[in-house]
Amino acid sequence: MKKKPMILFLAFIMLLALLFATYKLMNARTFQVIGTLINKVETEEKVVALTFDDGPTEHTDEILSTLKKYDIKATFFLIGNEIEKNSEEAKKIMEAGHQIGNHTFSHERMIFKTPSFVKDELEKTNQFIREIGYEGEIDFRPPNGKKLIVTPYYVNKMGMDTITWNLEPDTYYTEPEDKINYVKDNVEEGSIILFHPMYDETGKELKAIEGTIKELVKDGYKFVTVSELKQMR
Repeated sequence: MKKKPMILFLAFIMLLALLFATYKLMNARTFQVIGTLINKVETEEKVVALTFDDGPTEHTDEILSTLKKYDIKATFFLIGNEIEKNSEEAKKIMEAGHQIGNHTFSHERMIFKTPSFVKDELEKTNQFIREIGYEGEIDFRPPNGKKLIVTPYYVNKMGMDTITWNLEPDTYYTEPEDKINYVKDNVEEGSIILFHPMYDETGKELKAIEGTIKELVKDGYKFVTVSELKQMR
């Protein structure tokens, strides 16, 4: 092979490798280059963290009622612009004793964004979380779990941990029974479970959540917040 074609071929291979590495880093649930990322906690205690993304919305009361029924504290990763519009719903979450996390202000995917955009997304959301009176630890969850370097840098700089998950029933199933069985078959001590009940109009997500709670309680699991789970590391 002549020199120029060889160089072009190697450059193409390097580009493919870079794109693959970027894709893997962007979607990694267990790794990031800066700061702390937690997708589960290694513990011998039968505990799990139930987490909810998005909102708050008009469905907040239904979610809180289900959690109260089983005396469970969960972690809500809320969107800044939704807190701004539904501050009373956010306050209800706080007053019920649940942990509140930062899920960005706009819920845009936090990749290929400018540093100023990322910084603004995080700071505005933290500000709205504090304005409702929340004084607890604020963790961060990237929308769709996607992040590269800039987002973890600012998350770490602001003293937050990145929280992903190791169980995501919504990704694989639509029916409540399938989601419940998926969690039951794959749960581990220290698991972080992700659900999306805030925009569900069918009631299926709430049914899946309640069914999951019943099955895990039956199996001897206790539910804690992400902050409490991190203390067990």
